[in-house]
Amino acid sequence: MSITILIALALVMIIEGLGPMLFPTKWKSYLTQISEQPTEQLRTIGGTLVTIGLVSLFFLV
Repeated sequence: MSITILIALALVMIIEGLGPMLFPTKWKSYLTQISEQPTEQLRTIGGTLVTIGLVSLFFLV
């Protein structure tokens, strides 16, 4: 099971790294826009993404 978690983390790093590698200027602009959002909105978005991820994981496993 631990190898599966490491594979999943490696895939996340690959996917997360594609944006800055392929579109660095757009990525900087995106991060600037994100940093200007209110904290509560970021918390809501993060919570929603975590919930979607957990539900997806539940149905896939």
